[in-house]
Amino acid sequence: MGLLVQVSKAEFIELAKRSGNFNDTAIKFQEQVLKKSGIGDETYLPKGVFRPGYTSSLKDGREELSLVMFGAIKDLLVATKVNPKDIKILIVNCGILNTTPSISSMVINHFKLRSDIHSFNLGGMGCAAGITAIDLAKDLLDAYPRSYALVVSTEAVSYSWYSGNDSDMLIPNCFFRMGAAAIMLSNFRLDRWRAKYELKQLVRTHKGMDNKSYKSIHQREDNEGKKGLSISKDVIEIGGHALKANITTLGPLVLPVSEQLHFFTNLLFKKKKSKPYIPDFKLAFEHVCALATSKKVLDEIQKNLELTEEYMEASRKTLERFGNTSSSSNWYELSYLEFNKRIKKGDRVCQIAFGSGFMCNSVVWKALRNVGKPKQSPWIEDEN
Repeated sequence: MGLLVQVSKAEFIELAKRSGNFNDTAIKFQEQVLKKSGIGDETYLPKGVFRPGYTSSLKDGREELSLVMFGAIKDLLVATKVNPKDIKILIVNCGILNTTPSISSMVINHFKLRSDIHSFNLGGMGCAAGITAIDLAKDLLDAYPRSYALVVSTEAVSYSWYSGNDSDMLIPNCFFRMGAAAIMLSNFRLDRWRAKYELKQLVRTHKGMDNKSYKSIHQREDNEGKKGLSISKDVIEIGGHALKANITTLGPLVLPVSEQLHFFTNLLFKKKKSKPYIPDFKLAFEHVCALATSKKVLDEIQKNLELTEEYMEASRKTLERFGNTSSSSNWYELSYLEFNKRIKKGDRVCQIAFGSGFMCNSVVWKALRNVGKPKQSPWIEDEN
């Protein structure tokens, strides 16, 4: 696969040209998308994807996952001081790459986890799968008292890379970058004193019953048989509908009673031509981590939820520094807030993610203490 490198937007285009994999129209399209993407010049890519005639391989995918996953898990185990043998539940999610043995088995083998572990491998669910994994972990922790659950969210860029010329399949090349996150959940009562957050609410919305939504993010082959992820031009509109459905369910769970009454009164008595009333979600959360998909998507979320720039800062900074790391993006954003000492005791953090299907998932965490700057963070490199 070659070295994993920081690739600027200019270097991306130059490497794409040298590869010979793309025609002039495809090069120009990617250049235009990158200019408007909100992505900076320090994101990570496996350099091997720019090889002439590159085709994805299981070897490349496994190497990439081993590098990003194992490093994230190792840092987590050091930070939490949890013995790998004490982990009873393991959930790994990766959208495109699904191997045999599974990716969760890769983790079990590498860290020598216990033989009676409850392990799960989630695939094909895109960027929203990280919150889906948290939901599954919550249900399992309800079933198994005194347990640790390890959740790992990642994506294999090398395996999802597209080397053809269809514009709708080139979009993921421009946005997706390497990354992984590892999260430890516990239901031990004594762990409350050292835990950072408590899970408060989690809402999952699936629009797969609608064909337009179902086909909006679709893995397929082009006319030359090259595999890639096809993104519909309607995906932002579809995402907006899914977000609206999700927050309509989440709102009554998190908004103050006064704001709920205002919302429902407006819903019942508003005039036909008047704009729908949007609840003030700033009253429900101190922080929002909206998946760092693209600048355009973040702009739409900010407009639809009427959020300030301060609420969008973690998402925009993550997109700029790391690109769209798929299901791990939400955790890079939370890490940004922690690194900048923004999280105070009692603060509520809402993570919002979108994924193929089409899905919109949200989860709300409450800070159990003031969260200081972590010793291990993807943002440390930027400080030095």
